[in-house]
Amino acid sequence: MNTQNQTRRDFLKTTASVTGGLILAFHLPIPTRFAIAGETTAVDTPINAWLHISTSDTITILVAHSEMGQGVHTSLPMLIAEELEADWNQIKVEMSPTGDLYKNPLVGQQLTGGSTAIRARWETLRQAGAAAREMLIQAAATQWQVPPTECQAVQGKVQHSATGKSLTYGQLAEAAAKLTPPASPKLKAAADFKLIGKPVKRLDTPAKVDGSAVYGIDVRLPNMLYATVQHSPVFGGQVEGYDTVEKVKTVPVPNGLAVVANSYWQAKQGLESLRVRFTQSETGPQDLVGITLLLQQGLTEEGAVAHQSGNFQEAIKTAKQTLTAEYSVPYLAHATMEPMNCTADVKKDRCEIWVPTQAQQQVQKVAAEITGLPKEKIIVHTTYLGGGFGRRAESDFVGEAVRISKTIGQPVKLLWSREEDMQHDFYRPVMLGKLTAGLNDKGVLTAFEVRLAGPSIVKRWMPVMVKNNLDPFVTEGVAELPYDVPNQAIHYVLKDTPVPVGFWRSVAHTHNAFFVESFMDEIAHAAGKDPYQFRRDLLGQEPRHLKVLDTLAERSNWDKPLPQGRYRGLALQKSFGSIVGEVVEISLKETGEVTVHKVTCVIDCGVTVNPNIIEAQLEGGIIYGLSSLTQAITIKGGRVEQSNFDNYLIPRMADVPKVDVHILPSDEPPGGVGEPSTPPLIPAIANAIFAATGQRIRQLPVTKEMVQKKVAMA
Repeated sequence: MNTQNQTRRDFLKTTASVTGGLILAFHLPIPTRFAIAGETTAVDTPINAWLHISTSDTITILVAHSEMGQGVHTSLPMLIAEELEADWNQIKVEMSPTGDLYKNPLVGQQLTGGSTAIRARWETLRQAGAAAREMLIQAAATQWQVPPTECQAVQGKVQHSATGKSLTYGQLAEAAAKLTPPASPKLKAAADFKLIGKPVKRLDTPAKVDGSAVYGIDVRLPNMLYATVQHSPVFGGQVEGYDTVEKVKTVPVPNGLAVVANSYWQAKQGLESLRVRFTQSETGPQDLVGITLLLQQGLTEEGAVAHQSGNFQEAIKTAKQTLTAEYSVPYLAHATMEPMNCTADVKKDRCEIWVPTQAQQQVQKVAAEITGLPKEKIIVHTTYLGGGFGRRAESDFVGEAVRISKTIGQPVKLLWSREEDMQHDFYRPVMLGKLTAGLNDKGVLTAFEVRLAGPSIVKRWMPVMVKNNLDPFVTEGVAELPYDVPNQAIHYVLKDTPVPVGFWRSVAHTHNAFFVESFMDEIAHAAGKDPYQFRRDLLGQEPRHLKVLDTLAERSNWDKPLPQGRYRGLALQKSFGSIVGEVVEISLKETGEVTVHKVTCVIDCGVTVNPNIIEAQLEGGIIYGLSSLTQAITIKGGRVEQSNFDNYLIPRMADVPKVDVHILPSDEPPGGVGEPSTPPLIPAIANAIFAATGQRIRQLPVTKEMVQKKVAMA
């Protein structure tokens, strides 16, 4: 083999064969040229929209949610397999087609996000499995001419209890598929679960280890060209001109220019040779100073009322003690490991797209608008995602790939450079918060107000959701406080900025938890109470929150002293249907570095489907959140200053703390787990810094200079 042209996958195949490793195939709806192992010739029989059963007894489960590391290609099949009484070793997974049948009922379109996968499919997929089980039992009973009540499904077979006869699902599938599905199949009791709640190994791990997993960046098609793109470095700018270079093939795209060549490197070199020039934009404030002034003005405005109870104005007038503090968070990039990419093949009568996306129907819609084809002629192949975090819910890069392929008349893979990816994101919004609290003469919190000012993501995504300038997503996590405070007022002032904003892991919870949970510690200190006990006194009406908080205090040894030089902080947040509490242990260097040594994390996420996946997701959310402690996207001259991982640092392995996860048993419906561990982390760290220095952290990012000064003051 020519090692100079050796792909990652070829290397892994060769290495495995030399070392005697086992190569395992994982099926994705990608052309068979990507297959590592041969495909079976067995005939598949569709039982319903979610599963097929082959004559070789392989059970193919269709999953409508993108796999971006969160484990849905294991946890969702577990729901079907549980009710189906399937043999887990016979399960295979495919991405479902794109269409209304596979819409996420919690968001209204086929989309993976908001930690909704299990929450959205908990009933649907179990019913699909149960219906198929009953149909298979009926088919066997009919063949044996016995009552269905004498038959039972066990490990991929139907058995007749009296005679011991058995038939495999593969032998019964064709007859079962002809039956009318039961309207209300009987679901198993939780006590009878064999898969749900168990630490089942992930189905996608072998492919990701042996190199057979196909990410968007891996896609290869016959006769395929490569493209890369340069966008206006200034928000709102347009291409003004560029040099003419022989043999460099260009295609205009919105706010930029693409170059097409026989390889990515050739396209990149060709693009650089053009010396593209862009116009400037004067829309809105062009730097972070101007944007901050705009938002500070918003804090003085009345704004829309997101929540109101009691009478805050009267309560604050009679309060024995009042506190006010302003908090701020910056823009943040998604910084996915796999830059934006998409492969498109536009023909006269159809368009095929291979893409790591979170939003299949949005991809279909964008492609239909560009090509003029009906949406049923837009075929979307969802690959694995090398990170999503909300960025791949957008389809800007998809539109560019489709546009380029349509212009060139060949399949084209578009790949953004890391710099384009970092500087043309849809960023976590900058947000300011002004919080006010009132305590009575017993130190009890009686009045609480939050004023938020910042841009709206939903105004662009779902403008119908924004009424009277109130974006309910901006105030999530603060408009429904669990704390028992009789007088509350939550306001939001929408302020547009030139910087495009989008969904970032945990969305508004990430800033609202920082605001509220940091301020709760301030109030506790003013009341002369322990932060844990202060919160506990306010959670009398919330038993689930109280259980999380008490377990957190117990597991973190909150009441026991720490080693010298160690400090801890606490935060609690409900998001996406789950309640998460975290205690962090930190130390500070005189030079200003904050070291997070340990995070104790407790979650009540309702029914547990796969504890291994839950634990991994909580750990991942914590590590992802850790990046927002010291990083920010800054704007100067209308452009993003950060460009790559050298000036937008993400946690390295040495930065990752020990994470101690505890999952509470619960009979409540499932909550999300992909995002809820991110919001409590930063306020817990900020509260720990206060414990170390006596100084409050009210703005992010935390710089060495800030902490160095606080350490000196302490």
